[in-house]
This record gives sequence, structure tokens and C-alpha cells, in this order.
Amino acid sequence: MVVIVIVVLVIAAGGKDESTSPAPSASPAAKRHQARTQEPAGERADLVSFRLDDRSQAGISDVWIVWTIKNSSSAKSDYSWDWEAVDAGGTRVGDGSEFETNVQPGQTARGEFFTTLESVKGIKLNVTSFDRTASY
Repeated sequence: MVVIVIVVLVIAAGGKDESTSPAPSASPAAKRHQARTQEPAGERADLVSFRLDDRSQAGISDVWIVWTIKNSSSAKSDYSWDWEAVDAGGTRVGDGSEFETNVQPGQTARGEFFTTLESVKGIKLNVTSFDRTASY
């Protein structure tokens, strides 16, 4: 009985076995983009709208702060934030603090509060601090 064994080895010049190399990783730019799109938008994003509403009539000033909060967290939350109104020259002409409490997850809350501003013309509204805390 005769057994013939033939062994063939083929090695490409300069090649290597690709089956043992690690999977390619994303480029640093792609990793940054992926991290940016997967991280939650901060709690400040829950303040969906914050603006001045001029309800003045017949020469009587009546300017209000109006806001909309949407709770994007998974817990009932309380919100507090400070704001300032600045005129075109950079002078602070008003400021205050606002609160919204017991906002359920996914719920939208709207609020308003009067101001002592005489006009909205040339006024820029800034949120100077914002905080969301768990509501009990």
C-alpha cells in the first residue's frame, strides 16, 4: 500500500494572514462624531423656549417672560434658572429667577412671569444659570 501526501504551501511575498489581525477601528474623527451624537443633550436642552413677550397696549408697558420646559429625563424633575435682560449697549436692565416644579418624564410645562422691562426693543435675554434636580 502506498500513501502519497502532498503539502502545498503558498505564501505571498510580504503578505500576512488577515484572519488574525484585529478589526479596524474608526478614525479619531469618527470616534469623536460618534461620541457627540450618542451623548445626551444636557439638562439645559430641557428649556425648549425662553423669550420675552411684549403685551403692551395704549402706551402701558406690559412685558412678560414666557417659557416652555420639556422633561427629557427619566425622573420627575424640578427646574430653576436665572436670567438677565441686556440692552444693546450691554447694560443689564432686568434679571430674575424662574422655577418649574414636579415635571413628569416626557411632560411639557409652560409658564410666564411679568417683568419690569419697559420695552423689548434691542433687549437680549440670557440664561445665566440653569439647574434640573430630581423632584420628590
